Amino acid sequence: MKKITKKYFSAPTAIIESEKIGTGTKIWHFSHIMSGVQIGKNCVISKYVSIEKNVKIGNNVKIQNHVSVFEGVTLEDNVFVGPAVTFTNVKKPRSAKNVSADRYLKTLVKKGATIGANATILPGITIGKNALIGAGAVVTKNIPDNAVFVGNPAKELIKK
Repeated sequence: MKKITKKYFSAPTAIIESEKIGTGTKIWHFSHIMSGVQIGKNCVISKYVSIEKNVKIGNNVKIQNHVSVFEGVTLEDNVFVGPAVTFTNVKKPRSAKNVSADRYLKTLVKKGATIGANATILPGITIGKNALIGAGAVVTKNIPDNAVFVGNPAKELIKK
């Protein structure tokens, strides 16, 4: 009998429903990875992270504790998501009975972007390559490549 070995690490309390997890990825305690999720190589999914179905996560992504990544979100390679970051995916949220998946807006976090702790990302947003979102920022509009945005609502800190 051939022994099946995982190419990634998961803590015994993690719930893993997806088979698309890259080599070298680590998924820590009490995290939930739903079906249809794609996670690249060498990622770190910290404690108490929930990743909903059909989310796409690139290689070398780090998601800190207490983050929910909702359906419609894509994180490209080398993205950092700080603790307690909130992603949203519906502009006019209602009870589960009244929301269908076709109302979920797409959110894209491009390669190398960093999102600080407790930031909130509204639905349908694109965060540019290597952009930096400061801790606690509320992102209400698209963020250009290499920009630094802070505050509520998030505004560019340093003009190019």
